Amino acid sequence: MPTFEYVGRSSDGQQVNGQVEAANHSAAMSELQLKKIVLTSLAEKTLESKGVEFSFAFKKKITLDDQVLLTRQLYALTKAGIPIIRALNGLAESSDNVRLAEVLNAIADSLVSGSELATAFRQFPKIFSPIFVSMIHVGGNTGRLDLAFQKLTAHLELERETKKRIKSATRYPMFVMTAMFLAITVINILVIPSFSSVFEKLGADLPITTRILVASSEFTINYWWLMLIVVIVVVFSWRHYVKTPEGLLWWDTKKLNMPLFGSLFKRIALSRFSRSFAMMLSTGVPILKGLSIVAESVGNKSIGAAIEDMYRGVERGERLTSTAAATGLFTPLVLQMMSVGEETGSIDTLLDDVADFYEEEIDYELKQLADSIEPILLVFLGVLVLILALGVFLPIWELSGAMGVK
Repeated sequence: MPTFEYVGRSSDGQQVNGQVEAANHSAAMSELQLKKIVLTSLAEKTLESKGVEFSFAFKKKITLDDQVLLTRQLYALTKAGIPIIRALNGLAESSDNVRLAEVLNAIADSLVSGSELATAFRQFPKIFSPIFVSMIHVGGNTGRLDLAFQKLTAHLELERETKKRIKSATRYPMFVMTAMFLAITVINILVIPSFSSVFEKLGADLPITTRILVASSEFTINYWWLMLIVVIVVVFSWRHYVKTPEGLLWWDTKKLNMPLFGSLFKRIALSRFSRSFAMMLSTGVPILKGLSIVAESVGNKSIGAAIEDMYRGVERGERLTSTAAATGLFTPLVLQMMSVGEETGSIDTLLDDVADFYEEEIDYELKQLADSIEPILLVFLGVLVLILALGVFLPIWELSGAMGVK
């Protein structure tokens, strides 16, 4: 049975809070009213707060592929007229993902206890996004749950494709940078100390580049533990900071301004916004609610903040196209397409076209990205090799020249 957390005041005016078990929200409210508690807030306690998520910690993660398969199966079962509780229990029994099976069983138990389907899915916000829950809510209210699952399947498949695009855009430079870091580490620890001992025996004055390399090598060997501690502290501090609202907003803003990658990340986020917003509007979700949901799910807090500005503009009575133009995110061509859709009442169709437009640009930019990165990496590698060559071989050449003169 669901558990509800409440805050209110007792009959003598004292503030009280606690938990109550009830079949649904109305039953919990009625029970508390019988206790003469004047409520100020009442919310269902999610399974994560009960500790169920902790029991999932060491089990197989629910991936995006699992969600795509789940929505496909739910679409097929609901379209065939299978009751949703029976469908959830059946999928839980056949799932090879233990965590997903427990989630589905928990959702089915919530439905048996009297919860709505959207409320049952909302218990797992780390798994099911606000768009996912909202689509189920709309599908349940309109009696077209199968259509909701069908649209969610298409939406999740596009999300999966978007993540693959991001990985493909960052894989090559990350691989090269990692290889370069390992090469520099090996040279500092193994190669330079060998040359350093030879130079010390000869007693010659070393060039500035060689002295820098030797000092770097000695520092790495003598203080590797300090460098490791600094790296660990920086990594953990960074991860903690970007999990805060302010840190995440700052980092997402910086990502949009990164050379080479910034425009790509921006187009991916805008494509996700256009596609998700079009899907919400096509199922009958009001514009304001659709904007608020998509702002949370667009994948970039900076663009999410701009969408929230659009929400406030529409709430004041402004046109959607005007609020979109005020954000400065959209090109004139995209704004023109949105304006036509708004005037003709087919904004969802035009937003789908906008998403297609952005995805074509993303494909083109991904193809150009490798061509742009390769020269930069080659120049960086050339500079690195030049520094090493000057540091290691220049003193040898000088010594050879001196011996030849003698």
